[in-house]
Amino acid sequence: MTIADPFLALSARTGRFTFGAPRAYTLAEDGTRLLLLRSTGPEDPLDRLHLLDVETGEERLVADPAALLPGRTGDRDELPPLERRLRERVRLTAAGIGSYAATADLSVAVFALDGRLFRTDTATGTSDELPVAAPAFDPRPDATGQRIAYVAEDALYVTPGLEPLSPDDGAGWGVAEFAAAEELSRSRGHWWRPDGGALLAARVDESALPRWQLADPTRPAEPADDLAYPHSGGPHADVQLWVLGLDRSRVRLHWDAAEFPYLVDAGWAGDDELLLTVTDRLQQRVLLLSADPATGATTELSRTTDEFWVDALPGTPARLGDGRLLTAHDTPQARGLALDGKPLDTAGLQIRRVAGRLHGRLLCETGQGDPADQYLHLIDPDGGAPELLTPRRGVHTALAAGDTLLLTSADPTGYRRTLHRAGRELTITDLGPELPYVVRPLLARVTERALPTSVVYPREHTPGRRLPVLLDVYGGPTHQSVALDPRRWQQRQWWADQGFAVVTTDNRGTSNVSPAFTRAVFRGFSRVVLDDQVDALRALGADHPDLDLGRVGVRGWSFGGWLAALCVLRRPDVFHAACAGAPPTDWRLASGAYTERYLGLPQEDPEGYADDDLIPDAPGLARPLLLTQGLADDNVHPAQTMLLSRALTRAGRPHSVLPLPGVTHMTPGAVEAQVVTAELAFLRANLG
Repeated sequence: MTIADPFLALSARTGRFTFGAPRAYTLAEDGTRLLLLRSTGPEDPLDRLHLLDVETGEERLVADPAALLPGRTGDRDELPPLERRLRERVRLTAAGIGSYAATADLSVAVFALDGRLFRTDTATGTSDELPVAAPAFDPRPDATGQRIAYVAEDALYVTPGLEPLSPDDGAGWGVAEFAAAEELSRSRGHWWRPDGGALLAARVDESALPRWQLADPTRPAEPADDLAYPHSGGPHADVQLWVLGLDRSRVRLHWDAAEFPYLVDAGWAGDDELLLTVTDRLQQRVLLLSADPATGATTELSRTTDEFWVDALPGTPARLGDGRLLTAHDTPQARGLALDGKPLDTAGLQIRRVAGRLHGRLLCETGQGDPADQYLHLIDPDGGAPELLTPRRGVHTALAAGDTLLLTSADPTGYRRTLHRAGRELTITDLGPELPYVVRPLLARVTERALPTSVVYPREHTPGRRLPVLLDVYGGPTHQSVALDPRRWQQRQWWADQGFAVVTTDNRGTSNVSPAFTRAVFRGFSRVVLDDQVDALRALGADHPDLDLGRVGVRGWSFGGWLAALCVLRRPDVFHAACAGAPPTDWRLASGAYTERYLGLPQEDPEGYADDDLIPDAPGLARPLLLTQGLADDNVHPAQTMLLSRALTRAGRPHSVLPLPGVTHMTPGAVEAQVVTAELAFLRANLG
């Protein structure tokens, strides 16, 4: 399709300004080499594999999908159904080499292209195609790089050979189930033993789950469209862990899976020990277990409990090299760390991620002061005050191995990626597009709850000219909208330049302010998030006289779509038009691992679920509402939007619906341009 607007066209051509930027880094265990993915420029969607020598600064192309599969266009419809579906689950938008795995020294890397399996010798830059039993997904090399494990048609295979290592028992082997990939941040389902003699594999039985047919009128139905979906209060997948020996031996790991059904993480801690993290259904108890691969017996190493829910802290729980256990240590006002149950000195910090080890200390991504910023600190596990590594404001992320630090720093002017080793600094080449706007949002903490907010004005705004307000909202747990990452502000500036004052508020329930701030939505979303959005808007209106609070529109997607619809259904006195994309209108039909964490089981609290259900509000709609829905959405099922539209129609309430055939929860750039164009026309027509 032709996109008339220059900004939207550029966003679509450049993959929302990501093509050509480096990503998917892997450092060698000694820190001397780095693998990364990057395309050839800002309008090239095909990621290629590059190897960077950290000591010399030399970078080489080691695998090129355009050479391996001539004619590859990057069209997602070219992918095998299983790969397409699983890429959606982990929100992987890149074409070409979407992901890869490598040996610890980075001498061998493996990847799948359109279901075909390739092994690359990174020293020579040669790639060999290996025979597979069926379209391959998620290949992983053993320590030598000679054997490759991969998934094909629900079975786990090891090369060389075309017979599955996993038994043919009707279950899926080696892949993360829906709940793990979507909600628990576990995207893999098989792990090599360090000596290469066995694999730890997840066995997933989804036979008890209801099936959803994701109809796409643009193509024939495929088996991958038949989605097993674990909705709130319903059955969940039966997940087991097995040690599968290359000698065909099989040992199942045993823990109380009825009490702790969710597998959060797993891996080998040596040839003779496994570590796994499991949680109960409501995620109020998290166990770190040690498992004996010979017998399958497990031993509890640590237990984290919370009366609300245990918020995942990436990098924990874990065992350090000296055997001490690293766990999260939360107070109402701060996220911290503990070793063997003893809190570490992290006063004044919000620990967001343990990114690794550097110089014997814990490398942590942290909040300090304004939650829009993210810093890096080194924390000594043996005591002492944290050391700040990144004093400049912005969003800083890190990766470390050996004595090498990979630092990515983002601020309103753009991104900078550098490697630091032995006192030297090396800049990583970035071929991504120049961002159209340098956006400097006006940030403020408002109301007695200190809600993080931002206002973006048109670049040519003249003070004194009152503007309609556009609330650009998400508002849900596990997400932060007001952060100084420049890409997320590009479209907000575009919206502002269309004649709006764009307001964004992180209400209670969102991440990175404090545990108490996040947990305010326990057992109920609607009252907290809606009250916060209204109060923040009014506080900003008092400080910004150019905000015309008599003309307020709101737009959002997913949780933000639900919140946008909630705004006009329950507070038409404040909000005058809404664009709601993929809204979960009935939380009983939403993903259980997500929804039950916050709302509990619907069988135990039906009134709580009813409070957040939009369907009963349909007869009261008094403001213009545009509903947008991908008809192949694998996260928020299209039925959710259709249920609200049907209720509105039956109540005689006019509204608009924009269906998107073939579109999942992730809207491609061209489709996003179509949606945004429709939203702009809708808001202009209804806000004046």
